[in-house]
Amino acid sequence: MAYSELIKNFARIRDYMREFYVYGFKSRDEYGAKSARSYDNERRRIESWLGDYMAFRQDAAGKNVFLSVDSRQIPHNPLYKAFKAKSFTNKDITLHFYILDILAGGHALSCRQIVDRVSGEYLSRFSGAFFPDESTIRKKLKEYEGLGLLQAEKNGREVFYRRTDGEPFPLSSWADALAFYSEEDPMGVVGSFLLDKLDKGPDVFRFKHHYILHALDSDILCQLLQAIDRRRSVELTVQNLRSGHEYRRTVCPLKIYVSTQSGRQYLLGYYYRGRRMAFFRLDAVKKVATGGEERQYDTYLGYQAKFDRHLWGVSAGAGHSLDHIEMTVRFGPGEDFIAQRLEREKRHGTVEVLDGRTCRFTADVYDASELLPWLRTFIGRIVELKCSNPVVTDTFYEDLRRMSALYGGGGDAVQ
Repeated sequence: MAYSELIKNFARIRDYMREFYVYGFKSRDEYGAKSARSYDNERRRIESWLGDYMAFRQDAAGKNVFLSVDSRQIPHNPLYKAFKAKSFTNKDITLHFYILDILAGGHALSCRQIVDRVSGEYLSRFSGAFFPDESTIRKKLKEYEGLGLLQAEKNGREVFYRRTDGEPFPLSSWADALAFYSEEDPMGVVGSFLLDKLDKGPDVFRFKHHYILHALDSDILCQLLQAIDRRRSVELTVQNLRSGHEYRRTVCPLKIYVSTQSGRQYLLGYYYRGRRMAFFRLDAVKKVATGGEERQYDTYLGYQAKFDRHLWGVSAGAGHSLDHIEMTVRFGPGEDFIAQRLEREKRHGTVEVLDGRTCRFTADVYDASELLPWLRTFIGRIVELKCSNPVVTDTFYEDLRRMSALYGGGGDAVQ
């Protein structure tokens, strides 16, 4: 089959894009999930979308291709192009225009009436044309109802469909808001589609920390948000990112967490079988199957609120036991921003002002080791650091000793 830029199955292209550009570009020989021909077709398809953002290096092992994106130079996430390359069959296109034309003018018709008009008024004029059966058109009508293009109305035993046409929304007055939303929100792909409806989108925003790679999880995120909104359980098909092993978990989805450090997205849900709260990385979720309504949703939300009180990141440690950590910080004249930063970034911790130039941060968390990257940003101002888990303080001071030795300060300089 000839190579085509368009795709039918986004799940497959999501896998390829992550293998090529998120986890590291793999050569034709290294990628063993599909045939070499499939590899070449998918690689060319992705390059047709991202050619302006690709670079390569040549070394002894060969050509190494990678994404090269400068957030200061691009106004929009280029990975959204993958969602806009969906392909359609000839029958899809034919039925799309016929159905919307038949229902133009506000008419409400049943599936049977639409089938008769498609066959009698449209396809009968062509020799050798296909004649879709009622089940095919019924599926198309239900698909369009789910997309919001059609509205279903039940009258007796029959269901009638009408177009959901309305007054056009003045998107131009929301252009700047859409431009910001499309790049900053986890579901920014929606804003990107809306921006495409404008003659020319605004070019006013640039982002210092622009986490574009997680756009590939937008489809999974949308399904989970819909399940949360409808208070339904879900069955997740999850792939272990190291071993590649797939497993299933049935959970009650409760909250989506997004890391401010990496942009990585997680689902927090109540895992029924394990009777506990559990996190799932969205980039490891392969498929979401929505289940029935969860009648105890408020109970599980209560569990989530209690669980969240001692979270720093997404680690619950071993057995949900708590680590107590204290950090005393001193700051000089004109450095009141340090105390302000502690207050702003303390999350579930507390900040106590000891005097005009000293304050103490205290927290009880499931896994204090998650604080280490944040604690290191206060090096030079830390007066005292204590933790009930000695591994945390040992790691902190060992890192200081190694850094001191690396830069010639001597390993004994840090106590």
